[in-house]
Amino acid sequence: MNFIGNRNFRAGPQTSLEGFICPQNSDKQQKIKVFGRSGGASLALLIVVEITLRLVWGFGKMPLYAASDKYEYMALPNQSGVRLGNRYYYNVFGMRSDEVNPHKKHILGLGDSVIYGGVQTDQDSLATSLFSAETGVQMLNISAGSWGPDNCAAYLKEKGMFDAKGIFLLVSSHDAHDNMDFMPVVGVHPSYPDKQYPCAIAEVLCRYIYPRYILPIFDKGTQELDPDQKVLAGIGIHKDGKFFNPGFDQLKAMADSVKIPLVIYLHAEQGELMAKKYNEQGDEIIAWCKKNQVRLIEDLYLLTKDDYRDNVHINAKGQRIVANVMEKEFAPLYK
Repeated sequence: MNFIGNRNFRAGPQTSLEGFICPQNSDKQQKIKVFGRSGGASLALLIVVEITLRLVWGFGKMPLYAASDKYEYMALPNQSGVRLGNRYYYNVFGMRSDEVNPHKKHILGLGDSVIYGGVQTDQDSLATSLFSAETGVQMLNISAGSWGPDNCAAYLKEKGMFDAKGIFLLVSSHDAHDNMDFMPVVGVHPSYPDKQYPCAIAEVLCRYIYPRYILPIFDKGTQELDPDQKVLAGIGIHKDGKFFNPGFDQLKAMADSVKIPLVIYLHAEQGELMAKKYNEQGDEIIAWCKKNQVRLIEDLYLLTKDDYRDNVHINAKGQRIVANVMEKEFAPLYK
């Protein structure tokens, strides 16, 4: 049959001339169209996931850290954002506080991730923020995850005392021997990033899914957890510093030099809370406070299990309780 000469033949969308002559090309075109549609749908899905991760959860914009040859590391200054539904803010000094107000009295709120709060705690729910808002005295939150008293003392040696009228040091039992060793953590451990991931999806995959669920399958028993990961795993923290943390003596000397009170709040891990007893490292801190006549607050009977969000860290209710303690201890400054 002569298709070319047949006037009744019409090349249309369902029956093209190329399709009759080269049916294999028509199949290829159909496959390309299907692939194009599926590829476009996948791209659209990735865009929706990326936007959702950024706008709903705050992924793609992490608080970043910088290493220090004086106090190991700290959050970069001048950062702010919303992550996991919680607001975070770091002032020009890297403190998790509003900018230092020269017209207000100041108290130094020192410690590790418990007082620091992390992105799991909203800025306004921090004990230091509650105290500042309710008393008119600004408590400066000078802290970072896994900091010990010596980190805090080193920071103050470099930055100064900010004309403080008091020091509130929150520690846990392991801080008795949590001595600075300057092992690299910034840009090494996922908890201390120094740069943003190219997209939110990459952050979720590389920072959370891979190290927590994929890497352990191939690296069983050999992966060293950082302190924050040990907390998430429910492992009690027990530091092995060879001597008692020198930061306790250093902070006392600083407080004595300007004649301001030093208050130490000894925070219990959940295991200690249930046993109603601190471990042997906590006992060392208690003994040091007695020997040096430093005001000590023990929270074994102040907190309940409902005030924790994991083995060590406290939730918003726990932060509220710590703020109440702060307000009671420093009442003479604002009443």
